[in-house]
Amino acid sequence: MGTKANSVQVAPLGEHYLQLHARAFRRSLLRWFGRNGRDLPWRRTRDPYHIMVSEFMLQQTQVVRVEGYYHRFLTRYPTLEDLASASPAMVRESWEGLGYYRRAVNLHRLAQEVVQNRAGVIPSETEELRRLPGIGRYTAAAVASFAFEREVTPIDTNVGRVLRRVFHSRARSRALARRLERSAEMLLPRGGRKAWMFNQAIMELGALVCTARVPHCGICPVRAMCQTAVRETARLPQHRPGKERNQAERPRNRGDNPLAGPQFVEVAGPFTGRIQPSQPGSSG
Repeated sequence: MGTKANSVQVAPLGEHYLQLHARAFRRSLLRWFGRNGRDLPWRRTRDPYHIMVSEFMLQQTQVVRVEGYYHRFLTRYPTLEDLASASPAMVRESWEGLGYYRRAVNLHRLAQEVVQNRAGVIPSETEELRRLPGIGRYTAAAVASFAFEREVTPIDTNVGRVLRRVFHSRARSRALARRLERSAEMLLPRGGRKAWMFNQAIMELGALVCTARVPHCGICPVRAMCQTAVRETARLPQHRPGKERNQAERPRNRGDNPLAGPQFVEVAGPFTGRIQPSQPGSSG
């Protein structure tokens, strides 16, 4: 049996619960993303080479650090062919300061592989992408989704955290990975454009709201259906009516809201939403 939005009962587990709430989850998440998603440069393109560069840079690195390097790197190597023809020393120099230099080596090797053996065309399917140097399961799905709008969900740390907290808060670790994959498949909307938007949105929720250290449940758009939030609410002491009848209402703490004020910007081509930029130090 599903849980009402204002209930304090612990939500049931399993796919049945996900099926009951999948539609509301997608609707609430996408509405929130339209108002709060960050205007990131790699969200304004479908160029597979540009997406590839961003995904390599974002591995183990915060968004705020990547943005500057991303622009400089693409200015120096505007095409896959430019990168493939560069020397390893030049590529490492361009990566200087970003760290984890193995990523630069793999990206360079990938460019050479695609130019030499694939006529300069980055494949669009996850199976083919995984055959390229430095491409694992997540990066293959990310490039397939964000560059080619394939109906796959890249499950990174942020996505996994959101799915676990909302739908699988009591799942054992042994079965959790498969449950997260299955949940992502069930939640993903059909249609490349919608799938692209959903994947961006759920990553953004994990990066800005459902964070690892301090989840901001009070402003979470899917808290009404979140098993973790419902359980935490059930643990709170019950309010006694009349106890604070004569007390002034406490002013709202602006510091509780990690998001800045809204502004209108264009995200990813034809989509225009009400976007809120990230705060300094937030991670993607």
